[in-house]
Amino acid sequence: MKRIAPEVWKEDLAEFREKTDQFYEGQLDKAAYKGFSGGYGSYAQRGGKASMLRLRLAGGRLTKDKLKFIADSIAKHHIDRVHLTTCQTVQLHNLHPEAIYDIVESALDHGIVTRGGGGDFPRNVMVSPLSGVEQGEYFDVLPYAEAAGEYLLTFIKAEKMPRKLKVGFSNSPANQTHATFRDLGFVARPDGTFDVYSAGGLGNNPRMGLQVAQGVSPSKILYYICAMRDTFIAYGNYEKRNKARTRYMQETLGEEGYVKAYQEKLKAVFERHNDLDLNITPTSIAKKGDGSTAEGKRVIPQKQDGLYAVQYHPLGGCPAPSKLGELYDVIRDMEDVELRIAPDETLYIIHLTGEEAKRVLAATEDGAQSLVETSVACIGASICQVGLRDSQELLAAIVRETRAAGIPDGALPQVHISGCPSSCGTHQIGEIGFHGGVKMVNKVATPAFTLHLNGCDTQGVEQFGEQVGMILQENIPAFLVELGKTVAATGGTYQEWKKEHAAQVRAIAEKYLVK
Repeated sequence: MKRIAPEVWKEDLAEFREKTDQFYEGQLDKAAYKGFSGGYGSYAQRGGKASMLRLRLAGGRLTKDKLKFIADSIAKHHIDRVHLTTCQTVQLHNLHPEAIYDIVESALDHGIVTRGGGGDFPRNVMVSPLSGVEQGEYFDVLPYAEAAGEYLLTFIKAEKMPRKLKVGFSNSPANQTHATFRDLGFVARPDGTFDVYSAGGLGNNPRMGLQVAQGVSPSKILYYICAMRDTFIAYGNYEKRNKARTRYMQETLGEEGYVKAYQEKLKAVFERHNDLDLNITPTSIAKKGDGSTAEGKRVIPQKQDGLYAVQYHPLGGCPAPSKLGELYDVIRDMEDVELRIAPDETLYIIHLTGEEAKRVLAATEDGAQSLVETSVACIGASICQVGLRDSQELLAAIVRETRAAGIPDGALPQVHISGCPSSCGTHQIGEIGFHGGVKMVNKVATPAFTLHLNGCDTQGVEQFGEQVGMILQENIPAFLVELGKTVAATGGTYQEWKKEHAAQVRAIAEKYLVK
């Protein structure tokens, strides 16, 4: 498998600089610039006075070198906003052009490619965040996902696809990466092979993926990725952008027709290629536990005896910019330690001894203190050009009001909030989800969110949440406080309570719905 050298990506940067300069000088309109800059992982923010930059990290893996580079870039350019995304990337916000140019080019020297971070390209490959260390996983899928990420980068300079392509790998039925309903998903099996799902996705007109293959050898995954690309190019909608995601091929071809079309392309790929086999030796770490132990609700014992992962969830997925530098300073001299970004905007610090875990716990006490505080939120309309509502503002209000009300941990679930129907906050798979919109109240356009209930991403019981109705943004914290108090009165958790009182969730919500 060929890889694109950093020097090749750097050759593209002159045009990116030229177009960006033209935009900020008023010579290029917002729509034209967005169509170009997204291919470099950068978009102008709302208002057009600053930009964001998305650093793609296969599987959300942050090695010490990558972490230090990002931390140093934050300090060098005085970056004041950082966001961990639901696609396991790092977004840097409020950037001026010179900072963008420097970071994009310098990142390549640290194995971070921003090309294809936006636009009609393969996006960041997603992986179960604890792959390789998680107890009970079927096998470590991360090495295959990283190889897939390298291969997908070669598509950026190949034939143009109708729109973006998202690929995910899951190491267990937890299915945190939504591999069973991605554009293309590789789902680990207990026998060490993958089942393959295709043409699924969240957002407008969400669809579960279709199973297109079973029992696939991990060494053959690139053939299946190539077939996905070929199928999308052949049958994707190049005419209507709002119909150009892979899931719409289920409508145009029918479910059986799509599976047949994909398998025909797969057969053709095998006939014309014999150079896409992977030969990956399973990875292992030499580090051993030293006899020290750690415990707590944020401590996760790894499958490696005596080693631990520590969970850290910055509120809204937005750590203080200085936090990444602080974390690097803590782990710098710890053997084999690295970070993983999860699809719910959580950071995991892995390969820790008990004593090391205690040091990391102390350094991450500023994170979420309860399950509801680990709620997921996209960056929101204060920054995003297409956002309708400020999801970060709503989450901050939820945290503030549930803390004031004394809602105990577990009485509310993790909530998923998107500023618009695009589902960047994955609202469609949350136990409770919201997507932003507007409701007319006394002829006045009023900020509101549509409530979704009972979404689930667990393999075998996946379902999208049901839309219940709209709640004014200002009333959502009160709805959750009432729900939390109702659950807390039973002494149990939301999950336990809901098994017997599912209808009561809707009944409480009805009080707050805008008719």
